[in-house]
Amino acid sequence: MKAMNDPKNPTGGATTEKRTLVEEGTRFKGSLTSTCAILVQGSIEGDIEGPSVTVSATGAVSGKIAAGALKSDGKIAGEFDVDTAQLAGSIENNTVVRAASLDLKVTVPTGKLQLTFGSAGRDGSRGRS
Repeated sequence: MKAMNDPKNPTGGATTEKRTLVEEGTRFKGSLTSTCAILVQGSIEGDIEGPSVTVSATGAVSGKIAAGALKSDGKIAGEFDVDTAQLAGSIENNTVVRAASLDLKVTVPTGKLQLTFGSAGRDGSRGRS
């Protein structure tokens, strides 16, 4: 039985939402595909595909990511092809984020951040408008 003050289950009740969890202290390298939401508290290096990817403040993701939604408070690097993105953590150099909707709240410790806007197809090709 879960305790009422369990940090993994703050409501104290049974959780019904399935998710794929990469726990803090875990490093995963390779391909990860899930039909459930993916929560990264550790680190993943490789290809990720799922309905949503959430990177916690302790999490790190690098590689090619395809998801409906991306929310990051952690560290991301690589190529992200998503419908919606909420980014508030650290974004490494040469990271590409393709999204229909983007919410950006990041700070750059040195220098400036460069954003390039334009339409991009789901396969990453640029379209003309």
